Amino acid sequence: MVPTRGLVAWVVLMALALLDPRCHAQRDCRVSSFKVQENFDKYRYAGTWYAMAKKDPEGLFLQDNVVASFFVDETGKMTATARGKVQLFNNWDICADMIGSFTETEDPAKFKMKYWGVASYLQKGNDDHWVVATDYDTYALHYSCRQLNEDGTCADSYSFVFSRDPNGLSPEVQRIIRQKQMDLCLERQYRVIIHDGFCL
Repeated sequence: MVPTRGLVAWVVLMALALLDPRCHAQRDCRVSSFKVQENFDKYRYAGTWYAMAKKDPEGLFLQDNVVASFFVDETGKMTATARGKVQLFNNWDICADMIGSFTETEDPAKFKMKYWGVASYLQKGNDDHWVVATDYDTYALHYSCRQLNEDGTCADSYSFVFSRDPNGLSPEVQRIIRQKQMDLCLERQYRVIIHDGFCL
């Protein structure tokens, strides 16, 4: 049985929680409300990134051992290559290569990405490539929504957590990433990407 003093304290805490407007505030999960990296610098973003985790959309191509490299040419045009493991026919693992080119928008952190696979069986598309957060030297969080619901939330999204270090991210950075994932309404929807040297 709960002591009277403990019961009173518990009731008071619950009452305060109910009065706290943060307990009733619903997150805004409309894609248009999502914040991206301020003052994004594509030149600092360029280079090699190792995918540590991802939230899958329907039918995404690269599955594990995903390594992406971003380039900015002398005209300022950004392109990318990505390599990773793909499983075909449920039991045939191969390494595959993707190529992407980017078109800038009014927001420097929001690109349109046209991509295609070097092999014909890989997907092609023209998706958003939003850099939600990065410190350029350690981590980057990418987001893409392929299809919107009528209420402005995303019906089909994907997201990558990138690291400059193939060994992963520090606990401090992981906490930052988890908060950003919540801001995207995607918490607990990511899976860890394995790096076992399959595509080396």
